[in-house]
Amino acid sequence: MWQPGGVDDLAWGVLTLGLTMLGGIYTWFAYRKRGLTAGMRGAAITLSPLAAYLTKTLKMFTRIVDAVTDWAASLVFNPAVWLGVVLAGVSAVLFVVSGAIDRRRGGGRSDTPKQVPGRKAEPVEGSSIVDDDMADIEAILRKRGIT
Repeated sequence: MWQPGGVDDLAWGVLTLGLTMLGGIYTWFAYRKRGLTAGMRGAAITLSPLAAYLTKTLKMFTRIVDAVTDWAASLVFNPAVWLGVVLAGVSAVLFVVSGAIDRRRGGGRSDTPKQVPGRKAEPVEGSSIVDDDMADIEAILRKRGIT
C-alpha cells in the first residue's frame, strides 16, 4: 500500500500532471501558430504548476486560502471581531483627520518663526536658512543704497 504523502499528495500530483499536459498541448499549438516567443511563454506557464507542486507551494496556497476563509467566517459571526474592525476604522479616521488639522494649522513645525501681525518675524536660533536668506537680502539692499 502506497502511503508517502497520502491521498492528498496523490490528488495534487494528478492535478499538476493534468495542468502540465494541458499546458504542453497549448504550448505546442502556440509555437506552431504564433512562433517562438509565444511557445516560450506557453512553456513558462506550463512549467509553473509542476514547479509549484515540487516546491510544495500548492499546499501553501491552499493553507492560505483556508486561513483566509476561516478568518472571513469568524468575521461574519463574531461580534468581537466586528468591534475590532470598527476600532481599526476609527483609528484610521483619527490619523487622517489629525493630518488634515496639522496641514491646516501650518504643519506644526516648531523651527519656523511665528508671525504676529504688525511685528517683524525673528529667526529661530540655529536656523541657518533664515539667517542666510536675510544676509543675502541685506547685502542686496546695501548695494542699492537702501538701509
